Amino acid sequence: METTNLELSFPQKAAALIVALGTDKASKLYKYLSAEDVEKLTVEVAKLGHLEAEQTEQVLDEFYKTCLTQKVVTDGGMEYARAVLEKAYGEATANELLGKVTKFLKNRSFEFIQKTDSKNLYSILQHERPQMIALVLSYAEPDKAAEVIAELPEDKRIKVVENIARMESASPEAIKLIEAQLRKQFDNLLTTDYTTIGGVDYIADVMNHMDRSNEKFIFDKMGEEDPELAESIRKKMFVFEDIMEMDDRSVQRFIRDCDVKDLVYALKNASPELSSLFYKNMSTRMAETIQSDLEVTVNVRLKDVEEAQQRIVNLVRKLEEAGELIISKGGKDDIIA
Repeated sequence: METTNLELSFPQKAAALIVALGTDKASKLYKYLSAEDVEKLTVEVAKLGHLEAEQTEQVLDEFYKTCLTQKVVTDGGMEYARAVLEKAYGEATANELLGKVTKFLKNRSFEFIQKTDSKNLYSILQHERPQMIALVLSYAEPDKAAEVIAELPEDKRIKVVENIARMESASPEAIKLIEAQLRKQFDNLLTTDYTTIGGVDYIADVMNHMDRSNEKFIFDKMGEEDPELAESIRKKMFVFEDIMEMDDRSVQRFIRDCDVKDLVYALKNASPELSSLFYKNMSTRMAETIQSDLEVTVNVRLKDVEEAQQRIVNLVRKLEEAGELIISKGGKDDIIA
């Protein structure tokens, strides 16, 4: 069967590009790569094998479009880039190119925070203003941002979440200023790119990585101060109670991989409706075992219950990412039987 460009991974495309450029031009590119990247790329080149001329042309075309997109974004900003690319390639291709380049540009900004753990990041950011913390964390991985937010004082915790949720874009000046303030403490990379950061989708991902206690605290407080924003974030998330919206087949799928102890603890303070959903999707024997264990499991710490529920939620998300079950988003997802 003939290999198509759609089957090439990103490293394979990079290797194909290096081969197509030839040794002289490729050697110039190598000067800008780290030793680790050079090693990885060299391995991919060695493994690449034969490519059809059509495949090589597709890789070169994709590389050219990516370079063009990055240039127009840097020179004129996102809206200018969108207008140019839509005129040249159409709306669908423009959106795809902008998505790729925006992610690349975002990863270049505040690159130093990818090289440190959450404890060090917290120690640097803890005394900064919420707006500044929000901007920096918008460039962090969701799990790392969640760990930092969870350690902040209560008032600042709420303000940081609100600032990230409301964020849409950051100017080159703002990014430069904050990176300049932090560069003595981190090995950072300056940038002058406009790029989409933060927002409700991002903070929802952050909240999905947060422990149940902090998640509840933040939503309770935000619900009092800005219920509309809290609801907007909440709709983007999946939490333990959302299992009620899942179909029976999906519930059966994740229960199969659950630790029995986690099921007992998680159902300790679950609603009767949610408990009933679990039981009806278990075997009769398993349901009887869980109910029997619940009767003798007393004096359980709330923290242990929340941690068990979080482990189940993490399992559900992992199975959804693998395409093994469906998480309902309040009727917004289109399902084809």
